[in-house]
Amino acid sequence: MRLLLTRPQTDSEKLARDLTACGISSIIEPLLNIMVQEGPPLDTTGVAALAFTSANGVQAFAERSSRRDLPVYAVGDATARAAHAAAFKDVQSAMGDVDDLARLLTRAMSPEAGAILHPAASQVAGDLARRLADAGFAYRREVIYKSEKVSALSPETRAAIACGEIDGVVLMSPRTGQIFKELMIRAGLADRAADMTVFCLSAAVAVAADGLPWCNIQTAARPEQDAFMALLTGP
Repeated sequence: MRLLLTRPQTDSEKLARDLTACGISSIIEPLLNIMVQEGPPLDTTGVAALAFTSANGVQAFAERSSRRDLPVYAVGDATARAAHAAAFKDVQSAMGDVDDLARLLTRAMSPEAGAILHPAASQVAGDLARRLADAGFAYRREVIYKSEKVSALSPETRAAIACGEIDGVVLMSPRTGQIFKELMIRAGLADRAADMTVFCLSAAVAVAADGLPWCNIQTAARPEQDAFMALLTGP
C-alpha cells in the first residue's frame, strides 16, 4: 500500500518513518506550510494553564516563551508528546478532539485559578473558547503561528494520482480535508478519488473530505494518534 501524507513536512516525515516500519510506503505532500510568528515573549500574567490543540502550537509556544512550569492540557497524545519533548513536566492528554479537551479542562481546573491560554494558529478547529466560556473560564487565544495552504498539488503528486499509484490519502483535520478536495478538483483529478481510500482522523475530517467519489472513507475509532495508526496499519 502507498499512502499520500498531507500533514506539514516535519509531522509527515515522522509518520512516514512509522509507516515504513510497518511495511507501508508513502509520499509526502504537505497541504499547509507552518510559519511561527516572531514577536516578544508571550505575556502569561494571570494564566493558570495552557491548552494546546496541535503539536505546532507547542513548538511555537516554546519558541516564544521560556515558561515550562504551567500545567499543559493537550488535545491528544501526539500533542502531549510534543509538550513532553519541549520540557513541560505537568502534561495531560484529552485523547480526543476539542470537545474532549474542553471536558478535561473543566474537570481538572477551576475558573477561579486563572485564565486558560490557548497558543494556536490564526484558524482553529472546534470552539474551545465557547465551551470554556460556558463553564465560566477566562479564555485567551494567542495567535503565534500561521498555517498557509498550498495553491496546488505538486507535479509529482498529480502524476502519481493520475497514474493510480496512490492507494490512500491521509487527512488529519477538516481544513486539510477541504483543501485536498479543492486541489483535486482544480487539478482535474476528482474522478481519480475512486481509486483511493481516504483515511480520516475524525468524523469531522470525513465530512470535510466528502464530495469526491472515494473508493472508501475510513475514520479512526477515536480522534487520536494511536487509533489512527491502528486504522492505517490494521488488517
